[in-house]
Amino acid sequence: MKKQSLWITTGYKICSVYGFSGLKVEQLARTVGINKSSFYHYFADLECFIADLLDYHFERCRVLAKKEKECIQLHPDLINILIEHKTDLLFHRQLRINRKNIRIKEALEKSNYILGNYAVMLWAKDINHNLSQTQLEGVFKIATDDFYMRINEENLNREYLINYFNDLGQVTKQIVGQLHATD
Repeated sequence: MKKQSLWITTGYKICSVYGFSGLKVEQLARTVGINKSSFYHYFADLECFIADLLDYHFERCRVLAKKEKECIQLHPDLINILIEHKTDLLFHRQLRINRKNIRIKEALEKSNYILGNYAVMLWAKDINHNLSQTQLEGVFKIATDDFYMRINEENLNREYLINYFNDLGQVTKQIVGQLHATD
């Protein structure tokens, strides 16, 4: 692996767990096992490095979106892909947490655009809903925020995801039932 790629993949993993404030050149150098002067050979400063991390995340989002688009069903297809892309999801979580920063907010919006709505379509098919497109998108937006705020390095696994989607399906069915009861 090229040294520049090693810096980026290591920084991506660190950021996915500890956030952007966890990115320190000295810590990165120790983790990579390369002198920190090598960092400055490839990146002018930490801001340039973060820009490269964001570009790397956009590429990872393209890979994830392509896989999600090819999914047939939520379980096991989507769940397997989410587990495979654990680091990408945790990095995306950091974008959501830090979205008050305009640069990070723009990166989050671009990432969301790249990811598209393949997961929502699969989820909608799985729950066999009776919601309008607007209602479905609203519930999914809330569920997405909830999902990203709950996941972490320890709990993002098959069991957690199965339980999460089952619970989400039950809550959605309750919402649909309440919506139809008021019609």
